[in-house]
Amino acid sequence: MCGVLEDYGDDMNPVLILLVIVGLIAVATGLGFAWKSQQGRIHRQDGHSPVRAKDLPGTHRFGARATLLQFSTEVCAPCKATHAVLDGLANERESVAHVDLDITHRPDLAARFHIMQTPTTLLLDRRGVVRVRIGGAPRIDSLRAELDRILVTAS
Repeated sequence: MCGVLEDYGDDMNPVLILLVIVGLIAVATGLGFAWKSQQGRIHRQDGHSPVRAKDLPGTHRFGARATLLQFSTEVCAPCKATHAVLDGLANERESVAHVDLDITHRPDLAARFHIMQTPTTLLLDRRGVVRVRIGGAPRIDSLRAELDRILVTAS
């Protein structure tokens, strides 16, 4: 292994090395900005099979008109703030429920709902069909608008 490095020792151009490092930093920064721009964004879904409250642990009922289904973990700092926001939003609207599921010890739920990060919020219509998916802390104005849109169609 050392012989391989010794073979390239004299040919390594410091300018080329610097350019490679700067290029890697630029690519990593661009990917980071792209990922960050997607956090909290609304992604509309056309759910096919409804989610039923009785299929989820500790959940007895969903909202009559809509449900904010939050997936959290024990070590997720933004999950606590998201919980407060979603609870407040559910309390503002009649017949809207907020359900917070801790998936720390439930990898089966994470797999079933394709949860890749927490918090993740699903907005379910009155039938339990997923209409919106939000990865990361939700943008409250966008979520409020989507909830209003779903509530209007539920009337």
